[in-house]
Amino acid sequence: MRFLIDESADARLAAHLAKLGRGVMTVADDYSPGLSDEEVLAVARAERRILITDDSDFGELVFRHRHPHAGGIYFRLGTTLLARRLERLEDVLRRFPVALDDFLVVTLTGIRVGTMESDEPT
Repeated sequence: MRFLIDESADARLAAHLAKLGRGVMTVADDYSPGLSDEEVLAVARAERRILITDDSDFGELVFRHRHPHAGGIYFRLGTTLLARRLERLEDVLRRFPVALDDFLVVTLTGIRVGTMESDEPT
């Protein structure tokens, strides 16, 4: 399982994933600065990486514009502390390992697979 951390996401997630033995790269450190969202999504897909982002524009690209992807985790958490983000990430990895090739929306109270519309927890 390989990940790509978008510039909008907390880059410290990369260190945590690396400690878990996951292949992880960050847009900010490993690619040209200023890639468009479409380019980031294309890189993640080409490299078969699950994109981790805080940017709702990726949901728009995936759901409304039907851009292909290799999986995504959109943290819709606002300005939460790193510990809470790590907790939510661990929850995703534990509860949804077979859904990581889909697009997951992670809030403080729930995780939704494949939709941006509802705010109901799963």
